[in-house]
Amino acid sequence: MKRLVLLIIVLISLNVFSKDDFSESYVKFRNEQKKIFGSFRDECNRKYVEFLLTAWDWYEGKAPMPLPEEKNPVPPQPYDDKVDTEPVTIQPVQVQPIEDSPQPMPVEPIREDLSGDEDSFSVSFFGVSCAVRLPRLADIGLNDCKPVTIADGWERLSNARMNNSIRDCLEARIRYNMCDWAYLMFLDELSGRYCSDSNMATLLMAFLYSQSGYQMRLAVDEGKLVMLYGSRHQIFDKRYFIVDNMCFYPWGESSGSISICNASFEGETPMSLLINKEQVSGELMSEERRIVSARYADMCALSRVPQNLIEFYERYPTSAYDGNPMTRWAMYANAPLAQKTKDLIYPALRASVEDKSESDAANRLLNWVQTGFVYEYDDKVWGHDRAFFAEESLYYPYCDCEDRSILFSRLVRDLLGLDVALIYYPGHLATAVCFTGKEKGDAIIIRDRRYVICDPTYIGAPVGTQMPGLEYDNVQAIVLDR
Repeated sequence: MKRLVLLIIVLISLNVFSKDDFSESYVKFRNEQKKIFGSFRDECNRKYVEFLLTAWDWYEGKAPMPLPEEKNPVPPQPYDDKVDTEPVTIQPVQVQPIEDSPQPMPVEPIREDLSGDEDSFSVSFFGVSCAVRLPRLADIGLNDCKPVTIADGWERLSNARMNNSIRDCLEARIRYNMCDWAYLMFLDELSGRYCSDSNMATLLMAFLYSQSGYQMRLAVDEGKLVMLYGSRHQIFDKRYFIVDNMCFYPWGESSGSISICNASFEGETPMSLLINKEQVSGELMSEERRIVSARYADMCALSRVPQNLIEFYERYPTSAYDGNPMTRWAMYANAPLAQKTKDLIYPALRASVEDKSESDAANRLLNWVQTGFVYEYDDKVWGHDRAFFAEESLYYPYCDCEDRSILFSRLVRDLLGLDVALIYYPGHLATAVCFTGKEKGDAIIIRDRRYVICDPTYIGAPVGTQMPGLEYDNVQAIVLDR
């Protein structure tokens, strides 16, 4: 551009054309550059509108994948130090770590619109207030769900007035560390509160979701517009549709047979159900809870957790990765503990393990989890299997083997900085820790590294002690993120 300006100045000096011509040429050049910059996403939306008119077909839904249930869960056992057993080393089936990737982004940067033809709309989302600029949508409605009506609605949304809306939504995703699932929930909450018509709310949510870079499909189910989202993970207990060899899940409920527009948007990316950053929630905290170890009196912590985070976790779907049901527990175990909760319990726990050997420190944390919580079966409390995030074990009055293993693995990684693996025996979940020294006892060998068994459900058992009576065939292990 500098060369063009210099050339025009030279031409002016030679009286080839006037300063007015220069001004006109420069404005024309600048406008052309803006047009080129914004043309790709505009072209993607134009193509999508064309598909919305024609690319519809009927699809039969697949029955929900049932959440695996343990037919014979292993009950907790008290440790008997009088029973002398030989150390056991197991070579497990290794489960590949869950693949992570950056969150989806728009196909090109979203330019801010300075026209000012918009309303500032605030929505409360799990205790935080998010402001989003939205254009006045009074002239956009969906009187029916015919392809031409949906295409017309999408075309009206596909203009510069929506740029600020997309920018504000993406900014909220960054500011509050929203995972993909939280972001979709946020867009649903925003659209539902802003639009009085449910079909228009679905269209607005789908538009914002796709423009943010996510994979979705629009569908019509008995006169109702439905958005389907593509997921990299297999979600349990939810009906899904196979479109282009990808699993799409309806946001909300749907019939078993629906009409889907199989139109992809350029650069679309399926959502991930990983939570690798703390989800920001409001200031409201749960009631204080005192948790103390039966063996170590100084292992006592007063715990509180963000109340809104508990509400968010209640709506988080259970899923697996790469078709392996065991990965569902890693989803929970790899999520970071809320900073407000760490600020409350970690100083006390850290003080009780400092200056201790790795083994002694792990034994203290292990006994704190073994004896500070009340065990109960999920089917008795919830009526079905229900894994907990670490905060949920600190919040609810009962927890089982998987919940204790998830919590213990989080404590060891955060407070001791050691690698931890989840170990699945048929009917039971435990943990194993990779100590830097040669710790004795029962162990698991994972990629030539020795992980020592630490079972939070073998009540009173020290590090390196495996619960008796477990089946060693087909034991699986997955190393967690540090």
